[in-house]
Amino acid sequence: MEKIVDLLSARVARAFEAAGYDPALGQVTVSNRPDLCQYQCNGAMSGAKQYHKAPFLIAQAVVEALAGDEMFSKIEMVKPGFINLDLSGSFLARCMNEMNADPRGGVEVTDRPQSIVVDYGGPNVAKPLHVGHLRSAVIGESIKRTARFMGHRVVGDVHLGDWGLQIGQIITELRERQPELPYFDPDFAGEYPAEAPFTIADLEEIYPCASKKSKEDEAFKAASQQATAELQAGRRGYRALWKHIIDVSVADLKRNYEKLDVSFDLWMGESDAQPYIPAMVEQMKADGYAYLSDGALVVDVAEAGDKVEVPPCLILKSDGAAQYETTDLATIVQRRQDFDPDRIIYLTDKRQELHFTRVFRCAYKTGLVDRDKCSLEHIGFGTMNGKDGKPFKTREGGVLRLEYLLREVTDAVYEKSRANSSGNISDEELRQIAETVALAAIKYGDLSNQPSKDYIFDVDRFSAFEGNTGPYIMYSMVRIKSILKKFSAAFPEVALGTILPPDRKSETDLMLTLSRFNETVCQTYEQKAPNRLCHYIYELTGVFNQFYNECNIMKEADAARQASYVTLLQLVLHVLEIAIDLLGFSAPDRM
Repeated sequence: MEKIVDLLSARVARAFEAAGYDPALGQVTVSNRPDLCQYQCNGAMSGAKQYHKAPFLIAQAVVEALAGDEMFSKIEMVKPGFINLDLSGSFLARCMNEMNADPRGGVEVTDRPQSIVVDYGGPNVAKPLHVGHLRSAVIGESIKRTARFMGHRVVGDVHLGDWGLQIGQIITELRERQPELPYFDPDFAGEYPAEAPFTIADLEEIYPCASKKSKEDEAFKAASQQATAELQAGRRGYRALWKHIIDVSVADLKRNYEKLDVSFDLWMGESDAQPYIPAMVEQMKADGYAYLSDGALVVDVAEAGDKVEVPPCLILKSDGAAQYETTDLATIVQRRQDFDPDRIIYLTDKRQELHFTRVFRCAYKTGLVDRDKCSLEHIGFGTMNGKDGKPFKTREGGVLRLEYLLREVTDAVYEKSRANSSGNISDEELRQIAETVALAAIKYGDLSNQPSKDYIFDVDRFSAFEGNTGPYIMYSMVRIKSILKKFSAAFPEVALGTILPPDRKSETDLMLTLSRFNETVCQTYEQKAPNRLCHYIYELTGVFNQFYNECNIMKEADAARQASYVTLLQLVLHVLEIAIDLLGFSAPDRM
C-alpha cells in the first residue's frame, strides 16, 4: 500500500501541473496545525519567487484544479498561500479496508533489498550480562527486525569480546590458583579434559579479580600480556582454556539473551577475525598506507576539515600484537567475503564514536570496502541512568545484572497486577503475564527514547499501567482482545470485514493515525530510530481509547455500523501486534 503522503503529494502535484506550475511544488505533509486541517501543502509559498506571482494566486489556482476530488472533504486556500486539506471519509475507509486485507498492515516491501550485517557490539566473555548491555541488545534487535520486515536480508552478529587482554588475565589468574592443571604444562601432549575447570559463577569471580590485579600489580599485568600473546600465537594449552571460557560463557549468554527475546544468527567474536589479519596488514603495507610510528604500525586517517584531532588508526602495537581496531578491520574483511554486505551497522556506547570514525576511515582509505558499495554506520547510544542521573547501579553501588533487573521489574508488575486483579486469574498465570509485561516495560522504556540520548530508568514509572509505558500499551491491546472476544460471543452471526466511512471525529482520528503506519515503519527503518515507532503506537493507543470511550460498540443498533467498528478494532490490534513485534516484545491475552 502506497504511503498516504505520497498519494496526496502525487495528486496535488498533478493539480500544480494542471494549473501551469512545477509539479515538484506539490509536496504534501501532515499538518502542523491539526486544529485547522489534516494535511497541508506550502508549495505555493516556494513558487511565488519562481513565478513572480503572489502565493495566494498560485494556491487558489491549485485549489480550483483539485475541486471535486473524492480524496478530499476539504480543499481550501489560506492566505498568504497555504493549501489546507482534509481527507474524505470514503477515501479513509478505502485505505482502512486495504490495510485490513494486507497481512503486513499496509507496509510496503522495499523494491531495493539490501544485504545488511548488524553488529550488536556484544559483551566480553567470562562475565554476565549487565544493564550496560541492554541498549545494544534491544536497539539492535529492533533495527534487525524492522529491516527484515522491510524486505532486507539481515544477519545479526553478537560479536563477542573473546580475544583481548581479559582472556590473558583470566588465564594468568587460573595459573596462580591452579598451577597443577595440564593447560599450564608446556610439555603436556595428551587430551585436555572435556569439562571446564570452572563454572560461569567461578568466571564471574575470577574476571573482576584478575582485572583489578592487572591494574595494581605490574608483574601480573606483564604476565597477562604475555599469556595473551601466547594464546594468540597458538599455545595449545591456552587455546584449550580459551575454548572452555567461550563454551561456558556463551551457554550463559544464550540463556540470558533468550529471556530478553533477543537472538543472533552468528555467535562470532574478535577471535574469528584473526585469520584475516596477516594478509590485511601486508596489503596495507604494500599499498603504502601503513607505516611504523614509535614501533607501532599505523594508518593516518585525519581529514581536512576535522574539528577535533583524529589520531592514526593503530594496526599493530610495537610488540606486534593486534588490538581492537585491528580485529574490527579484519572483521570487515571477513564480512565482505562472507556476505558482501551493502551496509554494516554497529551498535555501541556513543563514547566509542572516535574509535569507529578511525576504523571506518581506515577501511575506506585502504580499500577494504568500497565506499560506494558498502556503508559503514555506527549507532552510538546514550547511557541508561538511575534516578540520580548516573549510570544505573545496584543499591550497593555495583553494576546490576540484566537478569536481576528483569526480575525486579517482573516483581513490580506482578504486585501491581495482583492488586488490580479481580481474582479470576491464577497466581501462576499472573506470574507469566507479569514476565511478558515486564519485558515490554523494559524494552519500551528503553526504545521510546532517542538512541543517542541518555535516559533515566525508573522501575516504578516504567512498570506503571498508565502514561507512555509498555504496560499501558499492553493494557490497551488486552482491552481490544477482550472487546473482540465479548463481541464474538454475543453476536456470532455478525460477519466482519468491511470498514465504513467514519461517523464521528474520534473514529476519523483513529483512521488517520492508522493510515500513517506504513510511513512510520519506513521512517523507523530509514532513521534507525525505534523511538519513532514507540511514539506512533502510544499515539495509536491514545486515539483508540478515545474512540472506545465515546462509542458503545456492544449496544450499537446498526448492524453494519457495529460490524465496521469491530473490524476497525481488529485492524488496530493487528497494527499494534506488528509494531510491538518489530520492537521485540509481545502482549498477553489478558491482564
